[in-house]
Amino acid sequence: MQPTLSVQNLSIEYKARRGRVQAIRNVSFDVGQGEALALIGESGSGKTTLGLGIVQLLPATAKISEGRAIYRRRNNGATKEFDALKLKGKALREFRWKDCAMVFQSALNSLNPVLRICDQFTDTAKAHNYLQGHELEKRARHLLSLVRLDPDRVWKSFPHELSGGMRQRVLIALGLLLEPQLLILDEPTTALDILTQRNIMDVLKELRTKLEFSLIFISHDLSLAAELADRVATVYAGKVVELADVETTFKEPTHPYTIGLINAVPTLKGTKEDLTSIPGSPPDLIEMPSGCKFHPRCPLADQKCKAQEPELEQVKPGHQAACWHWRMARESLQKFRQ
Repeated sequence: MQPTLSVQNLSIEYKARRGRVQAIRNVSFDVGQGEALALIGESGSGKTTLGLGIVQLLPATAKISEGRAIYRRRNNGATKEFDALKLKGKALREFRWKDCAMVFQSALNSLNPVLRICDQFTDTAKAHNYLQGHELEKRARHLLSLVRLDPDRVWKSFPHELSGGMRQRVLIALGLLLEPQLLILDEPTTALDILTQRNIMDVLKELRTKLEFSLIFISHDLSLAAELADRVATVYAGKVVELADVETTFKEPTHPYTIGLINAVPTLKGTKEDLTSIPGSPPDLIEMPSGCKFHPRCPLADQKCKAQEPELEQVKPGHQAACWHWRMARESLQKFRQ
């Protein structure tokens, strides 16, 4: 079955006084029907820019220099294929919420503080000529129940009357109002306590099972990505450097950056001596290092890494890595775990 979204050779840059910020560089990936893809990496790696680029919500200083985002709209057995990056006007507005919805990390900033929750559902439905009146309230209350909220309490409330976790779940319900095939979640559990994070993760898993939508999950929290995703794309300096299913990513990673991220996460059995942080800092996206952008921080880097940037190559079926020394990296990880 063809994927719901195919991002092909996407590049995004920002204009700055010092030059061009190369936020996304030649990124390609697919999101299958009903699949959850996690984008992981340090802050500033380009994950959020990638999500905003797909729905064309980038700031005025940003520019999509090249690439396509092929979306496949399925309706009653028929499939319509189009490039989401070329949509304008009414077609773009329809795509943004009806086909692809995005839930941002700051729920309080995303919701209108002077409108009740019911009015925000009504405005969204009205803008897309969706259900109105009793039918809208019935569907909205059903969605609020699915995200484990009490509709009687939430429906007439203002955003400030709800907790952070409740507001985040309201946003998820609002994002699913028009039955989109693709939902993009940008750090949906940031600044929430661990129990609320657990609740939202359970809600998302239940919703995917019931509604069968595709999901792009943007996070720097590896534990959340491991639990929610089917596949994981590791992003570094605006580029996907490793792409594999979730089990392979965490048990058999082959890119030194992915290995470094995993080794920096504490485990239940480990001690603080077992943790190893990645040395250095992410590169300047205006004046990037030559060759592989990770080489200044990589323990396996040599002259070839400094001279040539590797592209994604197949490690095994379904597993790709952009590293000249992925075999050596895999061997070093096995020795470290022994």
